[in-house]
Amino acid sequence: MKKIEAIIRPSKLKAVQQGLKDAGIPCLTVLPASGSGLQKSFTKIYRGTEQSLTLQQRTMIICVVSDENLDKCVDAILDNGSDGQVGDGKIFIYNVEDAIRMSSRVRGNEAIH
Repeated sequence: MKKIEAIIRPSKLKAVQQGLKDAGIPCLTVLPASGSGLQKSFTKIYRGTEQSLTLQQRTMIICVVSDENLDKCVDAILDNGSDGQVGDGKIFIYNVEDAIRMSSRVRGNEAIH
């Protein structure tokens, strides 16, 4: 099993969610995130004062998938979450040792299906 963490632009969330659903991967967790990367800071006017901000608002999507679904999940995120521009985001992939569905105590790949 693999855990995929994708940091994307908030405006791309619905497209990525639909792409994952179409790929047969409907289960995901979504968190608000902010961070900085290769893009430059931007200015924003707040209460009449111009401020330079370096943290961009982003959305983090977390999916745990079987090894067989890894490429489908990554491709769905890339196809629907990227414009080919700096600041599109990043995808991180981790190994997952085990998963347990709490309601039935089922373990392993069966717990994530």
